Amino acid sequence: MKDLTKEIFAYSLQNALEFGKADVSRILPKLFQHGLERGEIEKIMPIIQEAVKSVNGKSEAVRIDEFEKLKELVKKREYAEKELPELPGIEGIKKPLFRVAPFPSGALHLGNAKTFLLNALYAEKYSGEIILVMDDTIGSVEKPLAEEGYKLIEDAFKWLGIKYKKIVYKSDRLKIYYKYGEELIEKNKAYVCHCDIETLRANRKNAVECGCRQFPPGIQLARWKEMFDAKEGSSTLRIKTEMTHKNPAFRDRVLFKISDRKHPRVGNKYRVWPSLEMSWAVDDHELGITHIIRGSDLMMETEMEKYMWDIFKWDYSETIHTGKIAIAGVTIAKSKAQKEVLSGEFVGWDDPRTWSIQSLERRGIKASSIRKFVEEIGLNKQDITVPIEALYAINRRALDEDASRYSFVEAPRKLNVENEMSVEEIEVPIHPHKDEMRKVGIGKDIFISEEDWEKYKGKEIRLLHLFNVNLDDKTKVTSVDNKKIPKINWVSENVQTEIFMPSGETVFGLAESSIKELKVGEMIQFERFGFVRYDGKKNETYNFWFAHK
Repeated sequence: MKDLTKEIFAYSLQNALEFGKADVSRILPKLFQHGLERGEIEKIMPIIQEAVKSVNGKSEAVRIDEFEKLKELVKKREYAEKELPELPGIEGIKKPLFRVAPFPSGALHLGNAKTFLLNALYAEKYSGEIILVMDDTIGSVEKPLAEEGYKLIEDAFKWLGIKYKKIVYKSDRLKIYYKYGEELIEKNKAYVCHCDIETLRANRKNAVECGCRQFPPGIQLARWKEMFDAKEGSSTLRIKTEMTHKNPAFRDRVLFKISDRKHPRVGNKYRVWPSLEMSWAVDDHELGITHIIRGSDLMMETEMEKYMWDIFKWDYSETIHTGKIAIAGVTIAKSKAQKEVLSGEFVGWDDPRTWSIQSLERRGIKASSIRKFVEEIGLNKQDITVPIEALYAINRRALDEDASRYSFVEAPRKLNVENEMSVEEIEVPIHPHKDEMRKVGIGKDIFISEEDWEKYKGKEIRLLHLFNVNLDDKTKVTSVDNKKIPKINWVSENVQTEIFMPSGETVFGLAESSIKELKVGEMIQFERFGFVRYDGKKNETYNFWFAHK
C-alpha cells in the first residue's frame, strides 16, 4: 500500500479549515485520487483517525501555517473514470437480453438499486435490452407486497435512466408455472409433501427421504390438484434432489406453497404460489434471458435453476454473481422502512431515512451520480464496504460548478456590532469560480451561529466577505483586510429557514434573504454548511433538504 500519510494530514488540515474540524468520512474519498484501493480502506483508517485527532487538537493559526506547507498535495487532480469490465459469455451474442427483477414491497433503496443499475449499464455497453420483471410472487408475512411498490419502482427506474423494452408481472404468469410444475411431477422430479417443518428439517439434516416422495407420478398429480383447495401450510410441492447433496439446504427445496394472503394485483385469484427459483427457472428460459447479473446471496437459487434447466434440457443463461455492498454510514432495511412509512413515523417513501431512490432525488443526489457510483464499484466478486462519502464525492463534483453559494447560520445569535464604517450593502460572488456577483444588504442586525459565538468569543474573526471584528458583547469592527484569521458565516437581512437532515432531524436557522428568488428543486450550497435542495416555502419559512457537505 502506498504511503499516503502526508496526503492524509494535508486533507485533514484542509477539512478542518473549511468546516471547523476535520471529519474522517470527508477525507477518505479524496485518497482514491491518490491510488488508494477499496480493499485497503480497513488498513488506512487508523492513520486517518490519528491525523484527524491531531489536526482537531491544533489552533486555527497552526492549522493555517501547516496547511501552507502541504497545500500542493491537495491540488485538484484529474479524475480518472473507471470502465466496466468485460462481461463473460458475451462473444457471439448480437443483442444480449438482461432482466431486472425488483420485489415490489416498497421503494427501491440504494443497496438493491446497485444490481439493477449494473444490468442497465451492461445493456447500454453492449447495445442490449432489458425486461423489467416485477417479481411479485406472494412474498411472506414478514416481507409483504405493497400496492404502491409497483409505481415507486417504475418511477425510480425512469429517474435513474434504466430503459426496458417491456414489463412482465409474475402474478400474471401463474398458469405457466403450474404447467411446468406438472411436467416436473410427470417426469418424477417433484412431489407433494404433507410433512410438518420439524420433520422436513430433520430429514434434510439426516439425509433421509420423505415418505411423500415414494408415490408414483399419477398419485402425485392428484395430490397436486388437491393442493389448490387445501389448507394454507398443509402441503408444498418439492423438487426431488439427491438427499446426500453436500448442502442440506439444497435437498428437496420448495417449488410451490399455499398462501391465502391477498395479492395487491390479483387479489385472491391464486392460492398456490411458486418459489423464487421455480419462477426464475421458467422465466429466464421463456423470456430468452442471455445474461443474469445477481447478488452472491442468490447462489443457491442459481444452482437450483441450473438443476431444473438440466431436467428440461434447456440451455443455461450466463449467470454472474456480484458480492454484496455494505455502505458505511447507512442503515438500510426495506421491510423496516415499510413499517415506518405506514405508521407515519417517516414522512413517506421519500423520507431520507429510507435511503430510497425517491429520497435521494429529493435531497438533490443526481441520478448520474448514482450511476457513476455503481459503475465505479462494478462487478465486485467479494463483499465490500463502501463509504457513503464515495457517492457524495461524485455528486459534489457534479454540483460544484453550478450550485450558487448563500449564507445560513444555525441557532442564530445577534451581535451588537458597532459598525462605524456604516456598510449598507456588499457584493459577494455567487460562486468562487464565476465572475457573477450578488448584492447582500446589511441591516441593523447581524447574526452568527451560537456555536461560532462560543468558539470564538473574545477573539478577532472575519465575517466572511464583510469585515473583521473583535467578537465580544460589544463587537467592534477592526479592519476590512482579509487577514489569516478564522472566517465565519453571518446573515443580516434574512428569512426563517429549516433544513431537513438525513437523520430525520430538522436544523433551524436564518438564511440571507436572497434565497427568496430560488425555484423549488434548485440546488445551492450554504457556505460552511453543505449542499441543500430548496423544497419550497411554508408558513413564511423556507424549507430545504440536506444533500451532503
